[in-house]
Amino acid sequence: MADRFTTRLREGPPIVADGGMGSLITAAVPRLRSPEEANLRAPEAVVSLHVSFINAGADLIETNTFGANRRKLAGRFMEDDFERINSTAVKLAREAREVAGRDVFIAGAIGPIGEPATTRVRHDLFAEQAGVLEGRGADLFMVETFFDLEELVDAIEAVRSVSSLPIVALMTFDEGAETLAGVSAREAAERLRGLDVAAIGANHGSGLLTALEALEQMGGDLPLAALPNIGLASLSGGRVIYPHAAPEYFAEFAAHATQLGARVIGGCCGTTPVEIAAIKAAVEAQRKPRAPLEFSERELVVALGEEQRETGFARALREGEFVVSVELDPPLGGSAAGLLEVASQLHDGGIRFVDVNDNATARAGMSSLMVSARIERDTGLETVPHLTTRDSTVLGLESILLGAHAEGVRNVLAITGDPPEVGDYPGSRGVYEIDAIGLTQLITRMNRGEDYHGRPIDAPTSFYVGVAVNPTADDLEEEAARFRRKVEAGAKYAMTQILFDLDVLDRFAEVLGGEWPIPVLAGIFPLTSHRLALRLHNEVPGIIVPQPLQDALAGAGSGAAVLGFAHAKELLIEARERCSGVYVVPPYKRPARVLELLA
Repeated sequence: MADRFTTRLREGPPIVADGGMGSLITAAVPRLRSPEEANLRAPEAVVSLHVSFINAGADLIETNTFGANRRKLAGRFMEDDFERINSTAVKLAREAREVAGRDVFIAGAIGPIGEPATTRVRHDLFAEQAGVLEGRGADLFMVETFFDLEELVDAIEAVRSVSSLPIVALMTFDEGAETLAGVSAREAAERLRGLDVAAIGANHGSGLLTALEALEQMGGDLPLAALPNIGLASLSGGRVIYPHAAPEYFAEFAAHATQLGARVIGGCCGTTPVEIAAIKAAVEAQRKPRAPLEFSERELVVALGEEQRETGFARALREGEFVVSVELDPPLGGSAAGLLEVASQLHDGGIRFVDVNDNATARAGMSSLMVSARIERDTGLETVPHLTTRDSTVLGLESILLGAHAEGVRNVLAITGDPPEVGDYPGSRGVYEIDAIGLTQLITRMNRGEDYHGRPIDAPTSFYVGVAVNPTADDLEEEAARFRRKVEAGAKYAMTQILFDLDVLDRFAEVLGGEWPIPVLAGIFPLTSHRLALRLHNEVPGIIVPQPLQDALAGAGSGAAVLGFAHAKELLIEARERCSGVYVVPPYKRPARVLELLA
């Protein structure tokens, strides 16, 4: 196997390695003292992760032994399990290989000691671990994630003292392709070339671009390897989380890495089978880079196709344009002719965007996503369909989203939805498998190329997902907490409840810490009567019509509609200084009148 690995390394296509085993096993198995403890406490989880990487296309999997040297285990009071943890790790990797039915390479993972030590102590610790890993059947060694060049040299020499198996030696670099001690990738490569290693390269670190920059410096006669983190990690609710990198981003990374001489390409912390599948596809297709590397700008440019285009709605918000959308209700019957006629009138009147309700007030109407696809195709308007979690399971939500994406719909507003009791189905309890936060997470995952449970889908989506927010909620702290969770889940914009006083935007922004984290569109509704104002204020949750406005409408008599339109126009003017845009709810059964308001 050793000779075959070396031959494949130099003559065959690039070897696709696995991803972030440690971070994934920690997330999957609670209360581990270290990821390696899972070999004994949850061996089925370790096998499952190995199999998932193999099924995603990995040609090489690493044993779950990165931190399993005796000194590091002692820090977790597990030194007595040293031999069992390491030998079991190889056994589990071999079992996964048999389960998956693919003859993948098994690399014994060896990481740094984790504390200062003399060369002699390092030598003994690394040699001891390497001896166990080879004895149980490892095919090669991945000596990885070393910050200290001298410790890496000691590790290589220690492994070589007890084994002739191939060694892939990997260092960790920060931006600029330098270690924490200031050693450049070029300097590290010069030192490592004098040792008996099969390949050298970069893993962990500050992300994909840093790994590519290191490869560019390390290029030479030795095969290279690149297994970067998905990006810089952060903490959320006590959990380590990683950025959401689209599979296309990793495919482009793989193309660049191959061009720079990488013969082993995989991932480290945060990378899942989704990213490994993207790397495998790029390697099998012999993909060429679609855009240049820009190290000076710290940017990995990805040339995206039509399926990943930026929407006009997203572009307008990104560029700071004041956005105006008109809200439409889908028909309650089987014909969309009337709605399309209204949409055409709005388009002819200069409107660019419409948002489309999804069974508002729990009344069954035409699917917002399906009718949005029809509107875009027939009128040229860009739509922002609402999607509620009330009426569908997660499976159903995924299904209709995929279909809408195929039809060209890209903007989505994720909402939980009014309870069924307020509509035509008082006996129904709704579905509510997930709420708006869960739906936002689902769409974000689909944009990454995976389903709700993290399994790869055939092609990633490129939805621009937004959420609802209510600045007039009774408990602003709770509303702000939910809003923050929505933003963390991937929300890119927000649309408020209908507002009749925009001062609430400022008050809510103060609760958020002084500013809105994403663009926000305020909801504006031109009132046409005092009776309508009373109904909205007293019967519709979340809507507050200020008492002075109610009194003015009552006193206006037959002129209430004129007053209501004038008030809405004032809000429109005011909104330009307070938020990123508005959506306007047209008068009941007279949607084209909204053009008067916007004139």
